[in-house]
Amino acid sequence: MTPGEREWALQNLAESRERLLHMAQGLSKEQLHFRPAPERWTVAECVEHIAIVEGRVLGHMQKTLEEGPDPSKHSALEGREDTMFAVAVARVTRFQAPEVLVPTGRWPDEQLLQEFEATRQQTRDFAASTQADLRRHFFKHPALGELDLYQWLLLISAHCERHRAQSEEVMASPGFPRARQADAPS
Repeated sequence: MTPGEREWALQNLAESRERLLHMAQGLSKEQLHFRPAPERWTVAECVEHIAIVEGRVLGHMQKTLEEGPDPSKHSALEGREDTMFAVAVARVTRFQAPEVLVPTGRWPDEQLLQEFEATRQQTRDFAASTQADLRRHFFKHPALGELDLYQWLLLISAHCERHRAQSEEVMASPGFPRARQADAPS
């Protein structure tokens, strides 16, 4: 990873973290669990999913690095990281999460952001310190094809942005519980 690539990855990780925390902090239990339609996820489920996916992707990246580079493989999106990021963030194409990545309410509400923060810190530490050549190690994304590990690192931020946007759609839905106003004097 070049210094510029590292800087871009760390910047994306920091910015997506900040936007997610800004969006989710201070939401009430009712707001976290509001479901606009039976097939839609809640804000809490989106945050849980982000943390689960990020932890699994980071673990898979670290395992892939143990196996050594594979010179026979090439990224399906080589040199198109900007496009990959934009496509991943855009909510034009919907994907069905594999069962293992579907949120189940595994953490209490007050722990959701803590779990996200702990996972993001591990990702950030990895991005800041790895000396591995992430461009020479690959694993396949179910929709995007073969990606190098640097692209996977960028995809972690894009995935966070995608589900933050999904959460904001939930919050903009009719019926979303608004913050309660203090009772006005009568």
